[in-house]
Amino acid sequence: MRRSSKKSSSSAAAATAGPTRGVSKEIERIDQLFYTYADSSSGMIDPEGIETLCSHLEVPHTDIRILMLAWKMGCEKQGYFTLDEWRSGLKALRADSISKLKKAFPELVTRPSNFQDFYPYAFRYCLTEDKKKCIEIPVACELLNLVLSLQFRPQVDKLVNYLKHQSEYKVINMDQWMGFLRFCNEINFPSLDNYDSDLAWPLILDNFVEWLRENKSFQHWGL
Repeated sequence: MRRSSKKSSSSAAAATAGPTRGVSKEIERIDQLFYTYADSSSGMIDPEGIETLCSHLEVPHTDIRILMLAWKMGCEKQGYFTLDEWRSGLKALRADSISKLKKAFPELVTRPSNFQDFYPYAFRYCLTEDKKKCIEIPVACELLNLVLSLQFRPQVDKLVNYLKHQSEYKVINMDQWMGFLRFCNEINFPSLDNYDSDLAWPLILDNFVEWLRENKSFQHWGL
């Protein structure tokens, strides 16, 4: 009886050892990749390390895929990847090498179900200081071009143009940022025929629509 018990327990151990060893090997490769780019003094991948990583991935550091990679890692500080964040992101992407990371990029960009989570993260990622709740207009314009222009190019072009030329707003908050996405998803463009300012839109969007309609009437009269 004891002998068979020992045998069965050793068999169970053997059965579980394989996968565990495989997982630890994967983590080992992910960690090795991390230390290729990490700064030895801080123990993090800093902006310089990210730039090197981007060159190996053959994408510019301003590419949406780098922002999406940061989102997948759950990075809390702009321009820095911790080891835990790196592990979490690369395990989720099943990537333990640069070539696998490159292959994972298209899935990141083309999966729309992720976007409702990614879009507010992009805003939070740009809050570079603790307790900061707004981003400056130039940053908001860059971010809109980065995260929304592929899906909503005409709307983003007009919105960025408006934001750059208006003088009432210096910063954008999260409520306004989420309003931009809702506007792009819900409002017929360029007709704007279903926009109703009574439906609790952020005031900045009421002003934007008014500006669009004024510009349209100027164009109509050849002004």
